[in-house]
Amino acid sequence: MSFTDIRDNRQAKEARSYVGSSLASKPNDAPPLVQDPPEPLFGGLPSTIEIRTSPERGRAIYSKERLKRSGTIFSTKPPIYVLSTKNLEHFCSTCISPAPPSGLKRCTKCKTVWYCNPTCQTNDWALHRKECAAMQRWAAGAPSSDVAVPAEPIRCLGRMLWGKRKRGLNSVWTREIDAMQSHRTALPPDAAESHTHLAHAVIRYLSLTAPEELVPFGVNSAAGVVDLISRFATNSITLTSPSLAPLGVCVSPLVALINHSCDPNAVVVFPRSTKDPAGQEPEVQVIAIRDISPGEEIFTSYIDTTLPRIQRQAALLSTYNFSCRCRLCSRPPEPDPREALACPKNCGGSCPFPSEEDPLTRCVKCKSAVASTDAVLDALRIGQEALQKATRLQFSDLPKAQQLTNNMISILTSTKAVPSSHPLLALTRLHQSLLLAAFPSDMTQDALDGVIRVSFASVTGLTSVLSHGHPARALALAELGKLLAVDEPAPRPATTGGGASTFPPSGPARLRLACETLVRARDELLVSFGERNDGGEVGREVREMVVRVERELAAWSQGIRNVIEDTPNLKEEEVSRFSCMTYRCCHAFGHFAPIRVSSIICITFEKK
Repeated sequence: MSFTDIRDNRQAKEARSYVGSSLASKPNDAPPLVQDPPEPLFGGLPSTIEIRTSPERGRAIYSKERLKRSGTIFSTKPPIYVLSTKNLEHFCSTCISPAPPSGLKRCTKCKTVWYCNPTCQTNDWALHRKECAAMQRWAAGAPSSDVAVPAEPIRCLGRMLWGKRKRGLNSVWTREIDAMQSHRTALPPDAAESHTHLAHAVIRYLSLTAPEELVPFGVNSAAGVVDLISRFATNSITLTSPSLAPLGVCVSPLVALINHSCDPNAVVVFPRSTKDPAGQEPEVQVIAIRDISPGEEIFTSYIDTTLPRIQRQAALLSTYNFSCRCRLCSRPPEPDPREALACPKNCGGSCPFPSEEDPLTRCVKCKSAVASTDAVLDALRIGQEALQKATRLQFSDLPKAQQLTNNMISILTSTKAVPSSHPLLALTRLHQSLLLAAFPSDMTQDALDGVIRVSFASVTGLTSVLSHGHPARALALAELGKLLAVDEPAPRPATTGGGASTFPPSGPARLRLACETLVRARDELLVSFGERNDGGEVGREVREMVVRVERELAAWSQGIRNVIEDTPNLKEEEVSRFSCMTYRCCHAFGHFAPIRVSSIICITFEKK
């Protein structure tokens, strides 16, 4: 056989392997094989940022130009997201909108997933068609109604696998999902066990009998199964409402590119912008909460940064398999407001928390020593246990959870723990949510004042540890402003005589404080949820509330002027009493434009 014959035979085999036997009979006529280069990943990122890779940090996102605080760095619709089981019947599974006045429409087959209109149902059908059948099979094999709906990680992984198969294993969509980082080789034993249980649940949910049947979904080995679960656990983020209430879980390869810092320069939010095109919700946005210079890395926080350093590091290591070396972790303030007591001499300074290894602690300002450090250590230990127990009881035994948080707040406050310290701040925030959940429809003045004091303590703590424009801080301010603006059931007479005033104030003073707090909240919401979004859904709501409160204040001011004009001989203390009555009348007349109420007030005063 000649060299030419060998070459021709080889070309014929290659042609058969790529283009089929029908073309192999004419190897010399076959066109040369040209393979298109794969489409680049992460095309959704804007030109203002770029991806860099380093051996130490892996992939990271850097700014290519100056990014302004409150600006949207990028926005995207997460490719995979599901509602938590408790939220399925209260929110649309496609656009994540709350139930409209007409109510949600339930899928008639699985009777589990709800939609706000037929358009949302149609848009979700490509994935829900598989999910619907899987949910019916799952419910049929469930031992009780409590587990008749698979948990959100199972449903989210199911959608991920169905999406990969539907779009193709070589599609950009699939390759971006597979490019997310996995920590399979460094999983601790407890994580490996939980990943194994989740893998078995997903296989059952997909109605498969063995891991080998995952090959059409791009999972070719046992290691591939662990990689799949690890990518989900490491890169999934909480799907939230515009007020940061957790609604479910989602996966976004673009957001997963961003590294963590306990002192971030950006945040991940779901603001619900009115300017977004139809069908884009839920839209996840990355917002700059500080000015970012060209060449600077963009960071968000993966965890609750109000926690002390040791707890932050433990959470990051167990879930994400790394230790943080950000500025806040490598050079924490002295003392860290997350772990501090007020000065025992009330000089305005603070003292670091004592520890078992070093029980002696002094004020960093006046050097006064804390006397009873054993009592402080006991209170901190019991407080952490109470926080964990109250968190578990908040949905099953609300009164017990309230009692626990209220008692521990008093104990920790008596040790002079500052409002931003842990676990005092966490207990305060939990206690506030418990009070709001149990708020009576026939609220009393004491109940309203009590929740306002707790809300004020939360704001005080959060503003000490979170930067200006952080979403949690902005929303806490908005909550406090709303509570201050609530109509008082029984406003107290204004205090006179120059004595110490009580908090919260009453009457017009409270309304002024409400307006100031809401304006402050609006300013921070524009940062945390984006100026382009007008502060998101909450920011727009606060803006409207500011207008209403300003109108009410104008009505009150006009009423006082009417009183003074009609009765010029009133003494100062009488005007003070009138102002409170005018405030009540403004509420009674609907909080609108200035009204003339002096005659009503004078009649009331004469009757008294």
